[in-house]
Amino acid sequence: ENTQAGVLADGTSRISCRGQQVYQFLGVSSFCQYTVVPDTSLAKIKPSAPLDKVCLLGCGVSTGYGAAVQTGKVEKDSTCAVFGLGAVGLAAVMGCKAVMAKRIIGVDINPEKFEKAKQFGATDCINPKDYDKPIQEVLVEMTNGGVDYALECVGSPSIMSAALESTREGCGTCVIAGWTETETMSVQIIKILMGRTLKGTYFGGWKSVKDVPKLVEKYMQKKLKLDEFITHNLSLGQINAAFELLRNGQR
Repeated sequence: ENTQAGVLADGTSRISCRGQQVYQFLGVSSFCQYTVVPDTSLAKIKPSAPLDKVCLLGCGVSTGYGAAVQTGKVEKDSTCAVFGLGAVGLAAVMGCKAVMAKRIIGVDINPEKFEKAKQFGATDCINPKDYDKPIQEVLVEMTNGGVDYALECVGSPSIMSAALESTREGCGTCVIAGWTETETMSVQIIKILMGRTLKGTYFGGWKSVKDVPKLVEKYMQKKLKLDEFITHNLSLGQINAAFELLRNGQR
């Protein structure tokens, strides 16, 4: 609760401006040059690692990649669907490819993201707007019964439900990586009773202090993509323009 409120464990931040407390985004304040964080939020990494690249492991890439390989434990030769092809979704696609999934279907309403998704390993990309039936029904038909793994990377309760319903009866697994704090997901009990597994993931299931240095090492060994996620490099003074790019989906 303190983290979501932008403060540390004692209810305050360590940053002030003109006598007023400045709240730290997620208790970290990642748009600062200097900050104070709990020791559990610190990870010691290789000094030679480029910070303008490995900063992506602070959340988005780690979360999506971990949703596939760590939380979902996607298996070789399986069929997967990734809902949402932003940074988290692309990282999930990358994770599915890393474990050699046979088919990786990217799902997004913005077709401009499809080319990039295929570069990360998607074998198919579909736009829900192109169909006159729910996307979960489309996926079940495409895969002759449903996908083995569905990874939701949007943060929309309706898409979370669709992701679960797109999985195969008896053995399907749905991992929720998209973020929402206040909304409610609707689940038909029969979808669970028929043998599906519904999982959530926070930070991709990684333990930050222990695992982030390993992910950095993986990047340094060219076994993990990071550079390919970067579409723009903007200064801190251009932060509002950066958020506008995010809102418009131009990232």
